[in-house]
Amino acid sequence: MVRAIGAQEIAPTRHAWAIEATALKVKAGRHLAVDGLDLALGTGVHGLLGPNGAGKSTLMRALATVVRPNGGTLRLLGTDAARTRELRRTRGRLGYLPQQFGYYPRFTVRDYVEYMAWLREMPASAVPAAAQRAIERVRLADRADKRLKSLSGGMLRRAGIAQAIVNEPDLLLLDEPTVGLDPEQRVEFRELIRELGTEACVLVSTHLVEDVVAACSDVVLMDLGKLVHQGVPADLVRLGENGGVGDSPAERGYSYLLAQHRGGAR
Repeated sequence: MVRAIGAQEIAPTRHAWAIEATALKVKAGRHLAVDGLDLALGTGVHGLLGPNGAGKSTLMRALATVVRPNGGTLRLLGTDAARTRELRRTRGRLGYLPQQFGYYPRFTVRDYVEYMAWLREMPASAVPAAAQRAIERVRLADRADKRLKSLSGGMLRRAGIAQAIVNEPDLLLLDEPTVGLDPEQRVEFRELIRELGTEACVLVSTHLVEDVVAACSDVVLMDLGKLVHQGVPADLVRLGENGGVGDSPAERGYSYLLAQHRGGAR
């Protein structure tokens, strides 16, 4: 069995963890989707991998403070997520793109990003410039005054990314951010999150192993609500030499780890 890395082995030397979960349990309806998860992440770009039903989206919702944990402890940016009074300030330092997000179709891209900045309680005087910068960073400047209902799926996804980064968050949570993006846009997205990850904790949930290998400083693999593996992307490539299913060494390493975990769980 491949051993998961312990938090104490990779603890930051100067900064507190952006995410620190201990024995975390989170339900999705009546189902325990996150089951006793231990996870610690600091500054950098972290890829969250796992099959459907692994608990990734439920974990992201808990980290975004959309749902409350059902057990264990969760600290976000140094604050206990159970302290309701402090959540408002913490949320102002978060950026979140859910897998499916709501919007007003008649809003323009600019309206939408500015509105999300307002919801995060950014100073009114700072909102227009912040929104413009976020829109430019996702390459939507030429569509800034187009209504959301007129955008393609890929452009709409980029608008979602823009609202997630408008407040220059210390913790950025992106759930399946590259859905609908073409290959060129995916490359641009990788460059953007690498840039953001120099000063923030960026967690990207995805099914695309190659995106994680190309853009992330480390990889977190979940299955059945539990942490299976945490390490560098090169680990997946190396483990792919042991077998597994996939078109690339990294994909084979991913499937190898899942098979090892499921075999040991029987």
